[in-house]
Amino acid sequence: MTARLPAHTGPETRGLLADPLLHELGHGLGGPYHVLLPNAFDANAAAFLGVFTEAGVQGRVYYAKKANKAAVFAEQAAVTGLGMDVASRGELREALAAGVRGEDLMVTGPAKADELLRVAVLQGALIAVDALDELDRLEAVARELDGKARALLRVLPPEQPHSRFGLDEREVTAALVRIGLSAVSLEGFSFHLSGYDVRQRADLAATLVRLCRRTRALGLPVDSVSIGGGFAVDYVGAEDWREFEETSRPEHFHAGKRFGGGFYPYHSPAAGADALRAILAAVPSGERVPLAEVLRTADVRLLVEPGRALLDQAGFTVFRVQGVKERDGYAILTVDGSSLSLSEQWFDSEFLPDPLLVPARAHADAPAGPYPACVGAATCLESDLLTWRKIPFPKPPAAGDLLVYLNTAGYQMDSNESPFHELPLPPKVVVEPASDRFRWHLDRRPA
Repeated sequence: MTARLPAHTGPETRGLLADPLLHELGHGLGGPYHVLLPNAFDANAAAFLGVFTEAGVQGRVYYAKKANKAAVFAEQAAVTGLGMDVASRGELREALAAGVRGEDLMVTGPAKADELLRVAVLQGALIAVDALDELDRLEAVARELDGKARALLRVLPPEQPHSRFGLDEREVTAALVRIGLSAVSLEGFSFHLSGYDVRQRADLAATLVRLCRRTRALGLPVDSVSIGGGFAVDYVGAEDWREFEETSRPEHFHAGKRFGGGFYPYHSPAAGADALRAILAAVPSGERVPLAEVLRTADVRLLVEPGRALLDQAGFTVFRVQGVKERDGYAILTVDGSSLSLSEQWFDSEFLPDPLLVPARAHADAPAGPYPACVGAATCLESDLLTWRKIPFPKPPAAGDLLVYLNTAGYQMDSNESPFHELPLPPKVVVEPASDRFRWHLDRRPA
């Protein structure tokens, strides 16, 4: 039997799980849906900003919009004074429509189209330059508009020499020569690292602070370093995750499924704002003081671009069980949606925290569980499973019950969405507490 992986839940989620609203929404919307909890987003944003204040470091938080397409989170970012990280004209347009000011935008991504660069320059956005030819095109756009383009240079991390993103040391040197004579105003440097290693981020941040000092000597008044995103989310408890990693075997998954992409680290001892706190407290290689003091001494501000971490506990996804088939000692559930609404499958992986069963009726006469079951989609594809793992449910699932996948707001909801079979995309429902009940409305962005 596979190990249980119960997910952490916030107080709003726990209240909703016991509320008849979930069944009412399923009935009224006629299919699966995503619940959005903006209060959790606000709390996460406040935690990140609080770490900067606590450390006495100049800092700026940019919400990585790619993590969720919902309008409500962009609107909350605008209201709380966050910046926003966008990587397309569509994301930029949505950010502006939500009330985020142009100067509070950071435009990232590789080989940006001239049309995107043009709007970014007109709006006064900060643009992360990824290549020398992109720098040349940005220069041309700025001159065409008779303006100045605000820029960071994205640096290729030594830890990821084969990455297709960023400028190597030779290219950075060439870029600095060009910028000295251009219509581009350089504000600093940025990097993105895969994984969640605190020390690596602190070391590379300190390296870029030293690069800022050398660049100032060239007459370019740079003052910012962006360490990107990569702030983990702690989905499950340490002991549960340890047990899963130690005992997981192919027979715990339907058809002996194996995953080439590996699994996200669903438990992290330093997650979200605590990870930023740990980075600032780390003593980088070549330094004798913590990164926070390195930044303060150099008068450099730190920019961060969290996505998943700002969405921790800010939403969940609900499916209705349509059928139950017994097979080889476990059940195969079929729900009214597809795995394209849980995007971890995109990475040849699986969203592992246990979905919760919310019964449509009491199961008082059911014998004690567990009742192992995997979860299939309402499509004709053999491979379309939301959950390959045989989840040990405490009660026998039945048609009409709800399955709630917890904490899915970060990347899971819409990174890989598709109306395959003409199944409608799950709508996004914004839910907020109001005195002794919950109130809801559809997200303002079309699903």
